[in-house]
Amino acid sequence: MAQDELNDNFNEQQQEVLRSIRVSRVIVPILIGIGVVGYMLWRQYDPEEFSKINWTLHTTFWVGMSFLLLVIRHLAYAKRLRILSNKFFSWKKCIELIFIWEFSSAVSPTSVGGSAVALFILSQEKLSTAKTATIVLYSAILDTIFFVGTLPILLFFFGTEIIRPGISSFGDIDGWGYTFLGAYLLMLTYGFVFFYGLFINPRPIRKFLISMTKLKWFRRYRHKAIELGNDIIHASREMKLKDFKFHISAFLSTATAWSCRFLLLNCLIIAFVDNVGMDAASQIKLYARLEAMFVIMAFSPTPGGAGFAEVVFPGFVYDYVPSKGIAVLIASIWRLFTYYTYLLIGAVIIPNWIRERINARNRKRFLKKLENS
Repeated sequence: MAQDELNDNFNEQQQEVLRSIRVSRVIVPILIGIGVVGYMLWRQYDPEEFSKINWTLHTTFWVGMSFLLLVIRHLAYAKRLRILSNKFFSWKKCIELIFIWEFSSAVSPTSVGGSAVALFILSQEKLSTAKTATIVLYSAILDTIFFVGTLPILLFFFGTEIIRPGISSFGDIDGWGYTFLGAYLLMLTYGFVFFYGLFINPRPIRKFLISMTKLKWFRRYRHKAIELGNDIIHASREMKLKDFKFHISAFLSTATAWSCRFLLLNCLIIAFVDNVGMDAASQIKLYARLEAMFVIMAFSPTPGGAGFAEVVFPGFVYDYVPSKGIAVLIASIWRLFTYYTYLLIGAVIIPNWIRERINARNRKRFLKKLENS
């Protein structure tokens, strides 16, 4: 995409967002992921363990099931977007936008963030400011409600071992356990703040965000803080018009999407580990472990958890997958399905999407010139 075309059609802030999701950004996470996986396979390679892998009908079935769950997960996110937009978007458009949204989450730096990209994308689709803010903020709240609501229930039934193998009580918590608790509390805090602002009173939240920018470390974020505060107010007005059915439908779509994300890994472990327990208790406990793992992954220092996810996965499931080499293999297939697929599809979709937006703006300018001539 030529830079002069971007300069002509988007302001400086919009160009910053577009630069954050440019296709060239897929190179870094791919190199990180391949480098980490290659190193781990080299360190953990055990010919005897890998020789035990027989690609049977059983393996094909469960790998196929994991891919099916990936498709269902994507459709569930698309369904949520369709619900939150009051069917403003067609199913095809929702599926396309979720690909872009997932791509942006995979490559966006922390300074820009997936939410900023989502706000920009939806604003280019002729949505009102209130509707755009509602979709992005309520999506974040729904995701948080799912985690902060389900993890205490899973902890109650399965104990602290869901945090990591070997942690049988809170007294056994190690560095990973403290990381999990810190990440969970952070998630709970910002979830409560956004929930309060969206459903109870948005103005104190706006005032607090702006007041924080008086500190010298946050002064450069003042404009973004004002925008976020205004977005919360717009979204709050929008949410007061929604009925109970709207919220239930949106949450069920969210729960389906997240459940499929973790069950996908359950299926891959079943595919490659012969003696994994197939009873409901064992599989739900594994599911709980994977959900706890993702809480830590959500604060990964690398784009989309590239490399980081592959490193932490074997340690979280070694009681289910004793062979580290097999665990790395499973992690590689998991990331191929859920991460690199979105990088590659996004790299195809995004240039076309940007081109469509530019063409639409050029047509609008041309028609305006005809009217004024």
